[in-house]
Amino acid sequence: MTDPVESGGRYPVPEPSAPLASRLSVGALAHRSVSSASRAAARLTSAKPQLLDLSRIAVAYTSERYIRFNGESSSPWAALSGFFRTSDGWVRTHGNYPHHAEALRAGLGLRPDAGRDAVERTLAAMPAGAATHAVTARGGICIAVMPENPVADELLAADPPVRVEHLGSSPARPRTWGAAAAPLRGIRVLDLTRVIAGPVATRTLALLGADVLRIDPPHRPELPAQHADTGHGKRSAVLDLRRPADRAVFDRLLIDADVVVLGYRPSGLQRLGLSPAALSARHPGLILARLSAWGFDPSVADRRGFDSIVQAASGIAWIESREDAVPGALPAQALDHSAGYLLAAEILTLLQRQAAEGGSWLAETSLRRIAAELLRMPRTIRPSIAEPFDPAPHLQSFAFEGGTLTTAAPAVAYEGGPDAFAPPRPWGSDAPAWL
Repeated sequence: MTDPVESGGRYPVPEPSAPLASRLSVGALAHRSVSSASRAAARLTSAKPQLLDLSRIAVAYTSERYIRFNGESSSPWAALSGFFRTSDGWVRTHGNYPHHAEALRAGLGLRPDAGRDAVERTLAAMPAGAATHAVTARGGICIAVMPENPVADELLAADPPVRVEHLGSSPARPRTWGAAAAPLRGIRVLDLTRVIAGPVATRTLALLGADVLRIDPPHRPELPAQHADTGHGKRSAVLDLRRPADRAVFDRLLIDADVVVLGYRPSGLQRLGLSPAALSARHPGLILARLSAWGFDPSVADRRGFDSIVQAASGIAWIESREDAVPGALPAQALDHSAGYLLAAEILTLLQRQAAEGGSWLAETSLRRIAAELLRMPRTIRPSIAEPFDPAPHLQSFAFEGGTLTTAAPAVAYEGGPDAFAPPRPWGSDAPAWL
């Protein structure tokens, strides 16, 4: 049993927990999140919930460790991503995308081909605040590693993990849900998300039978392994929404969409006329969902960020430190994955609500809000040790781009529900049209 002193007395009996070693309740958060999506899916067809496989959840949350193409793995982290010492502390950077690596170098005044050693030397001579300002001013990703802020976490927790807003009235849309194996058959989802959290949410909808069409700009290709890891069951098309011809295609897609999931910064969506308010005004009856790194208050809404960056800024990196004065990290990109499953659960709930009541609805969450949830859960003084397990039963293989792709299998489960993903499609390989 969890020590009530160490846990703050909140949960005298431990929750089910996926085997993810951490001082924080990462495994319990993972189970909660996948359970929420599983229960919401089961309610669509009155299917019975079932006990979830905790090892399967752990594999799903650490899927980047298991992805293989023709048996070969690749690191999810680029050379310019990670923790760096500064003259007064530490920063964490994110340079996985080429344009972010370019902006990081530019912000530090380095050559376009500068490597990790040059970044280390430059940052070691700068205060963390100055480094953060210099890099972010050029559009890069850099954040000072900070201690936790319980006051901020309590303020964030005033809202639920996924906030729901009624955007406007429209007639009810009575629906006949598909069988338990594909309850969302006939639902059309436009996916305007990237990286992990949004794609996990839309991948869950695709697992449940929805026609999910991901739209990306041609000048920002997704990282191949990342796309393969979260693209299951979805189609992938490229449109430049700044071009009138492409925008006309997109607007036609919107007419028949049931759900739109947004993961881009609010200012960019506003410029394109794709804010939730604008979309619901033009298309009453839409269900909209959106994610951000930091939340949607104007003071933070446009800040760039990723799971690892939010961990560093929220205090998680110091809590998870394994060495004196050296920050650490969670055993999984748990903020991303949890946000994705929780958002998917709310979308499913809103589809049912809309079928009965009508209306346009918005569900939204942020990685920082999920971090606050995790930081308010029980924790231990010592890192937990995950029980070893065999990941093989929780992996799937597909024919993909002339080879064999192996990825994690789905964690969402309920009686009669789907137990395997459909394969991903190569990035940008599909027409921008509904099935």
